[in-house]
Amino acid sequence: MRLLALAMLAIVSVSATGPARAQTYDPNFPFCMHVYERRAIPRQDCSYYTMAQCRASASGLGWACDPNPYYAGAVAAPGRYKKRHRRVD
Repeated sequence: MRLLALAMLAIVSVSATGPARAQTYDPNFPFCMHVYERRAIPRQDCSYYTMAQCRASASGLGWACDPNPYYAGAVAAPGRYKKRHRRVD
């Protein structure tokens, strides 16, 4: 009986908090579009490399584009280093 009560308590506590929300900003893209749809929760679409690309997608829809505050920046690929040889006399 105690196990059943604990299980019911766990189910109620998890369902009371509502669905979990994922991270809204993708750190791989520098620009985000704020999407406002009718009868939906506003969301962020962070999948744009340029502001012009974002604005073209938002054109005519009344949505807005902003820089991504969590953009990690471009990461340079590791290059090869020259081997340094020490001269032995």
